Amino acid sequence: MITLLVVDDQALVRMGVRVLVDGEPDITLVGEAADGVEALALAREHRPDVVLMDIRMPGLDGIETLRMIAADPTLSGIRVIMLTTFELDEYVFDSLAAGASGFLVKGGDMAELLHAVRVVAAGESLLSPSVTRRVIGEFATGPRRRAAPHPQIRSLTTREAEVAGLVAEGLSNDEIADRLFLSPATVRTHVSRAMVKLQARDRAQLVVFAVQSGLTE
Repeated sequence: MITLLVVDDQALVRMGVRVLVDGEPDITLVGEAADGVEALALAREHRPDVVLMDIRMPGLDGIETLRMIAADPTLSGIRVIMLTTFELDEYVFDSLAAGASGFLVKGGDMAELLHAVRVVAAGESLLSPSVTRRVIGEFATGPRRRAAPHPQIRSLTTREAEVAGLVAEGLSNDEIADRLFLSPATVRTHVSRAMVKLQARDRAQLVVFAVQSGLTE
C-alpha cells in the first residue's frame, strides 16, 4: 500500500486529491496539510511514501519544506512530488535541486497524478524527457544556475559523463543508446554508476548535478 500526504494551502486541491485517491485500492491518504509546518509534523508522524506538495504556500513554502524533509535522516525514505501552477514555474529547477523526485502541473489529468504517485513510490523520478528539455532550456542556461560543479564529478568516466550529459539534455535511455551506438542495458549501467558516484537519489537529481557541473551543451 502506498501512503500519501498532500500539502496545499487550497482546500479544494486537497479535497480533489482525497476524492481521487479514495477509490484506489493501492493508495491511501494518511494526511492533509495546509502549510509547511503542518506538513513536517505529519511527515514525521506518518512517514508517508510520497508527499504531494504545492511549491507556493504562505509561511513555510514548498521548497523550504522539501529542503527540511531532505535534511532529516529520519525522513530519508520519503519521496516528494511538487505541484506547480505553471509547467515552467520559476521554482521548478530549485525544487529539483532541493531533492524533489519530479513535479506536476495543477489542473492536469487526474489519471496522471495517480500515475505519478505510483512511479515515484516505486523509486523512479517523474521527469519525462520532454519536460527535462523545457526545464533545462528555461532555467539551466543562465549564469546564476551555473553552481559549482559536483565535488565528485571527476570520478565519472568519460562515457559516464557523456551519458549523464545526455540524460540532462532530456534524452531517454533508448535515445542515448541510439546516439552512442550502445545497448539500452549498457546505457542503464552507465546511468546507474553515475548516480552512485554522484550520490544522486534518482534521475531528476542526476539532471541537476549534470547541469550544474557543465555536462550539457
